[in-house]
Amino acid sequence: MPEGDTILRAARRIRPVLEGAVPDEILTPQARHARDRWPERLRGRAVTHVDTHGKHLFVRFEGDLVLHSHLRMTGAWAVHAQGLRWRRAPHRAWLVVRARGHEVVEFDGPVLELMTAGRTRFDQRLAALGPDVLADAFDEAAFLKRLRADDPTRPLGDALLDQRIVAGLGNIWKTEGCWGAQLDPWRKLRDVTDAETLAVIADVRPRMLAAAALAGPRAEARRVHDRAGRPCPRCGTRIEARGQGDDNRTTFWCPGCQR
Repeated sequence: MPEGDTILRAARRIRPVLEGAVPDEILTPQARHARDRWPERLRGRAVTHVDTHGKHLFVRFEGDLVLHSHLRMTGAWAVHAQGLRWRRAPHRAWLVVRARGHEVVEFDGPVLELMTAGRTRFDQRLAALGPDVLADAFDEAAFLKRLRADDPTRPLGDALLDQRIVAGLGNIWKTEGCWGAQLDPWRKLRDVTDAETLAVIADVRPRMLAAAALAGPRAEARRVHDRAGRPCPRCGTRIEARGQGDDNRTTFWCPGCQR
């Protein structure tokens, strides 16, 4: 699943094309949106802002209309110069917005909806999101409050994937952050101090921001994720892997130096 850095990187590519522009054309080729009349409803409206919160991306139009996207496991945003071949097949496009000689395309987007700005503030799914790990200023107090309100017997690694606690972390960065903070992802929340949990954020936040600015996260930058059976780069112990949480997401960790 694309994590917060991937979504922020997409927004940064989309902004120069759409912000301040009235799209030349908007297409909704996916059958489920055939009757939604988005091209008609958005015609003549300028894009005022493109922003993100965790794994959610918002394209905001004049008149308080907002296109909201969540890519889940399959989706992707792409920006192409008009006329160039797309990286995915055209039949996989759900949304195409043409402006300034470019095409902004959302492919395979399982969550794509046009909503009012008011609804984005009160929608239960969005209102429940925790602080964005990549916000200009991360809200540590809100993060800790939500973490401590959770089940104290829940493993740390599982809690860090809960978007209601912190938005934008996925399995890769959860794994990398626990390794960076030398924390066992299987430790119960009651056994982890506030300082230790904040150390996870302190480790991944600058690395996620760097990945959002480049093309990452690059495989060579991953210290433990997807490296089961290989030696830990810090202590040499064999890296372990096991499913964790209700979704059984594979957690990678070093039993030698993560305590």
